[in-house]
Amino acid sequence: MGLPIKRKVGVIGAGLTRFMRRANETGRELSFFAAKEALKSSGLRYSDIESVVMSSAPDAFDGVHMKGEYLADGAGGFNRPYVRAFVGGGSGVFSIIHGWYMVASGMYDTCIVVAEEKMSSCMPHPQAAFNSIYDHTLERPLGVNLLWIFALEMNRYMTKHKISLEEIALVSVKNKKNAMNHPSAQLAKETSVEEVLKSEIMAWPVHRMMVSPTSDGAGALILASEDVARRVSEKPVWIEGVGWNLDTSYWTNRDLYYPDYVEKAARMAYEMAGIKDPRKEIHIAEPYDPFAYKELHHLEGLLLADRGQAPKLLAKGYFDKDGELPASPSGGLLGVGNPIAAAGIMKLCELFWQIRGEAGKRQVARPVKRGVAQAWGDLMQVGTVVVMGV
Repeated sequence: MGLPIKRKVGVIGAGLTRFMRRANETGRELSFFAAKEALKSSGLRYSDIESVVMSSAPDAFDGVHMKGEYLADGAGGFNRPYVRAFVGGGSGVFSIIHGWYMVASGMYDTCIVVAEEKMSSCMPHPQAAFNSIYDHTLERPLGVNLLWIFALEMNRYMTKHKISLEEIALVSVKNKKNAMNHPSAQLAKETSVEEVLKSEIMAWPVHRMMVSPTSDGAGALILASEDVARRVSEKPVWIEGVGWNLDTSYWTNRDLYYPDYVEKAARMAYEMAGIKDPRKEIHIAEPYDPFAYKELHHLEGLLLADRGQAPKLLAKGYFDKDGELPASPSGGLLGVGNPIAAAGIMKLCELFWQIRGEAGKRQVARPVKRGVAQAWGDLMQVGTVVVMGV
């Protein structure tokens, strides 16, 4: 069911670091730089911030114990109410929901939401965290990792709807090209379907250029109550709807061709935003795309395409930057990069800039009054969705 809105909450500032591999900065420093840029964007000072939300995926992802405490001062959490939130890859979008609660509840008038990940410093690779959560006798010997789990899901999606690898590869082509105009981008380039399909096969049918990179980076947003937002900002962007859903972690018990968890989270957010027909009322989408097929999967879960039809619409240019419903004009995770929690907040930053008409060369052709961002986490089970608009 939709959530009752206590107070209207606006986003008035956004900031991002460069996304890269092996950044010289610590996670604290990355958080500080993103927070500083967001404050500068909003016109507020640190002394104006009443609460702080920090998001960073599970500690094992970048090998720092008690990461919330470690990152607190970099995010501005010293001597302020401070919350750390994470749900794996869904963390970045989930974090703004926590910030929304802080302000909508009436407890605080302002909140800074910061998301950070420093993936390249993790020893061993974050993939090891996934194998360790499984049964030590029956499952760990298989060497469970994300690549082959999602290869299973991608294969099921393609088989169910008779989707070709060429159709999947178009997501990588689109997003890497879109990212060429993003100042934070790690893997922006002009590429082709042929080049994507010639890249190394990681686990059939996943090719290397269909996979987002290991990344370091941070992002931040400034949230404010309606009174404060209207007083300090000429163009606040409002949080109109929020939604989340947690499915079972036993992915073997579900038919992987469709992300029910995304649809349920989306319906929750759309109901709160008063959206009846998302394909007409949503003008821009930032779906989560750690793998190329996932953008298509998630567009269908967001009810922006019929089941199995997102690849066909993509091939027709429907989701291009100048198409009817631009998807990932930022360049997404495939083009900008994937510092787990920060990747989700990057998508929220993109909505903020697109809705305000401040996305520069990435600005989409059609007028943007409302957008949706979505992230997905843990083991194909968490959906987090936020609708923003003017």
